[in-house]
Amino acid sequence: MRARDAIRLAAATAGGAGLLPLGPGTWGSLVGLGAIALLPSDGRYLPWALGLAVAASLGCVALGRWAEAHFARKDPPAFVLDEVAGMLVAALGTERPPLHWCAVAFVLFRYFDIRKPAGIARLQRVRGGLGILLDDLAAGAAALAIGQGCRALARAFAHGGAA
Repeated sequence: MRARDAIRLAAATAGGAGLLPLGPGTWGSLVGLGAIALLPSDGRYLPWALGLAVAASLGCVALGRWAEAHFARKDPPAFVLDEVAGMLVAALGTERPPLHWCAVAFVLFRYFDIRKPAGIARLQRVRGGLGILLDDLAAGAAALAIGQGCRALARAFAHGGAA
């Protein structure tokens, strides 16, 4: 394998996570979760998380057609950079979420990424890297919306009831 292809493969598979058996998308999502854990927990979290999500998204678009040719199939399961991007979106906020809310974001993201409700599946019809990416960004956005709603309810109830 040429060095350029090895670099592409490493990026597309999130350092090889997509090549692991049993649920490569889950492994890729865990790489995204690991990245979240390494980000600063203060006000710098949002720009860092957004920057990583954008970088992963641009990588998906740039590498999508190569990955489809390399693996000889549309949206190959080993291509998990899209899961990294989606997971980063699922955990966006002004500060890094605490561990239990990261776990909620992970579960919600995996649900929306696997089940693809509410039209998310239609986004996969787009060709190339953009098609590989869009459903994961939508799954991440849905997970973010529901997760933030749950967090707001939890805060309201912790402070004496919903207002």
